[in-house]
Amino acid sequence: MNPMVSFVVPCYKLAHLLGECVESILGQTYRDFEVLIMDDCSPDNTLEIAQSFTDPRIRYIRNEPNLGHLRNYNKGIGLARGKYVWLISADDRLRTTLILDRYVDLMERNPNVGYVFCPAISLVNGMESRVLHSHGPSDRVFKGKNFLIHLLDGNSVVAASGMARKDCYDKVAYFPLDMPWGGDWYLWCLFALHYEVGYFAEPMVNYRSHDLSMTTFLTENAPDLCKKDDYVIYWRVKEKAQALRCRRVVAKCRHMISYQGARTFRRSSAEDADSLVAWKASVRSFASNRAEERLVIAGLHACLGDQQYLVRDFLRASEEYRRALKLFPADWKTIAKLTLARLGSGGVTFRETVTRICFPKSARSVPSPIKTPSKGREVCR
Repeated sequence: MNPMVSFVVPCYKLAHLLGECVESILGQTYRDFEVLIMDDCSPDNTLEIAQSFTDPRIRYIRNEPNLGHLRNYNKGIGLARGKYVWLISADDRLRTTLILDRYVDLMERNPNVGYVFCPAISLVNGMESRVLHSHGPSDRVFKGKNFLIHLLDGNSVVAASGMARKDCYDKVAYFPLDMPWGGDWYLWCLFALHYEVGYFAEPMVNYRSHDLSMTTFLTENAPDLCKKDDYVIYWRVKEKAQALRCRRVVAKCRHMISYQGARTFRRSSAEDADSLVAWKASVRSFASNRAEERLVIAGLHACLGDQQYLVRDFLRASEEYRRALKLFPADWKTIAKLTLARLGSGGVTFRETVTRICFPKSARSVPSPIKTPSKGREVCR
């Protein structure tokens, strides 16, 4: 019989940490699982460490030649026999023996939940440091699209903490091979578009920060690639949401594309002006039609106006808001912002007061939970 859970443990030059990761899995109180050690043609003693374990639930697979981390992930997921798949790198570990029991129980009781996760505690030089990505103090199940709206602000699911249904991969997507940096974030977004999301507030995994981690390698050696992934993710999620007619998700993706562009540009140099032209050209290449292109570029100018407004440069803020309205005249929010910018300091006081009343911080910090997932309802309405 197939196991309930498959742990996929990719390993490349991490033999010195592999044993600690596998031990944390074998120590789980829930016992119905398998462990796939995915040795991506590692030049170290990964084989020796893997063979030191005699537990029959452990399967060792070595790639010849090296596949690269994304193909290695997908190969492991494809070989997994479990109903649930937990992808955890060999340099990370579980920090409580009850986590698998709790995860499986939640998933079995909530068939509409696509994946479950928790915060992590970072490991620096072998010592626990800080909590990463808490979504509040209570265990909960999020409506998928509500969580996705929150997730589009930035990846807040630690990869090592996530266990997903195998169906999520088989029916929705595997890791996209052209997203070496943002592939996990992209999948968490797509899965949330189709399923609800489970969350435990207790940090029950350790995420290790060190020089050999994939995160460190990519951020130090390919920062432009990381930025590209972060940009392309929004377009791809938007495309998937558009096909399902999830208008709120589509609107959020467009806003984040504009917002990211605005964070990049300052209209104070010729170099920035050239970059702005290139960014607009990229929007043209991704946009599904001319109207969407104008909408996203209008959003950029509105966000640039917000930047100038925050530093009390009301003249330049008004200029950017007017540029936005020239492209999208019916945007009532930008009309209101332009009106307040023309009022100067008095408009700032009024705008801050309205924001505090209408959007309290407590309401924006985490998406709304649901206590009991509804059964048989459509994913998108």
